[in-house]
Amino acid sequence: MDIVYTKEQIEYALIERYTKQKQQILYHGNVAVAGLGGLGSHVAIALARMGVGNIHIIDYDIVDITNLNRQQYFLNHIGMYKTEALRQQILNINPYINIDTDCIKVTEQNIKQLFCNNDIICEAFDNAESKAMLVNGILEYFPEKKLVAASGLAGYQSSNIIHTRRISKNFYLCGDEVTEISEQNVLTAPRAGLCACHQSNMIIRLLLGEEQA
Repeated sequence: MDIVYTKEQIEYALIERYTKQKQQILYHGNVAVAGLGGLGSHVAIALARMGVGNIHIIDYDIVDITNLNRQQYFLNHIGMYKTEALRQQILNINPYINIDTDCIKVTEQNIKQLFCNNDIICEAFDNAESKAMLVNGILEYFPEKKLVAASGLAGYQSSNIIHTRRISKNFYLCGDEVTEISEQNVLTAPRAGLCACHQSNMIIRLLLGEEQA
């Protein structure tokens, strides 16, 4: 038999960890995660575990067996849209989180519509062209919004060169900023996870009013 926990019980458990004041701030947070692969799937799960109350997940892809080496999916998710597979997992962590899903490819034409209601945007694409397109679009259309992006996370290089840097007032970049995807530097769970943790930690800091990287 499934055990059902109330919203109050889950909130109390979070308050015990983070204090009521901080948890209320996180509960009212509104974050978009664009790309639900090795970065975005882990970022979204981390935000859910922290009790961020409004999470907007965006991806058009389907879970494939090759995703399981680094992404937050399991064998039973293969063939599902990533938005739905991740939505189910978030609800298993906290069924009272407001989850918006868009099973769509982000383009220059739909950026303004997709991200207009979000306070913080997390860029979590694998493709360099898609990364640049989203970053440039957010900086152009929503310069007042916080943007947390990633660059340089492939391979097996040292964990210690992954970092978070403040590029401009509202733009933050996580990764080593150097290592591109290649035959020698494939995407792996450890480094993708490290970079995703940098991104999600920076998002939490921003929600709580901490703007320094």
